Amino acid sequence: MNQNYNNHQRLDPLFHYILSLLLLLTLVGAIWFIIRNGVNLAAILYLAIVVILVIMFLLIRQYPLKAQDRAIRAEENLRHFVLTGKLLDERLTVRQITALRFASDTELPELSAKAASQNLSPDDIKKQIMNWKADYYRV
Repeated sequence: MNQNYNNHQRLDPLFHYILSLLLLLTLVGAIWFIIRNGVNLAAILYLAIVVILVIMFLLIRQYPLKAQDRAIRAEENLRHFVLTGKLLDERLTVRQITALRFASDTELPELSAKAASQNLSPDDIKKQIMNWKADYYRV
């Protein structure tokens, strides 16, 4: 399947659906346990464990995405330099640069300049891409 604006987002069903649902059910269970049994040591420990799991769930997703964002920023800076002899405009945010990675080589220089000068949102950048450059590696 060719990647485009409409289908470029990838979700991992095990993480995004099953694990998040199980975590939500566990949080509801911890709250129900406190309501049913009152505030006691077991209830506090149960809730603390669930809060720890929620924090871990969020960080397990956030840390690899930050590493991917750094790699994408470096890759796109190099690609822009190869195409134009200049690094990307410093006004571009990481989110804008990650959106620009979908632009073809012919579109990147002009679109990156436009994104910087007009402060385009990542979604607006993606919508303006005519020749989509797929990225199948990011989850």
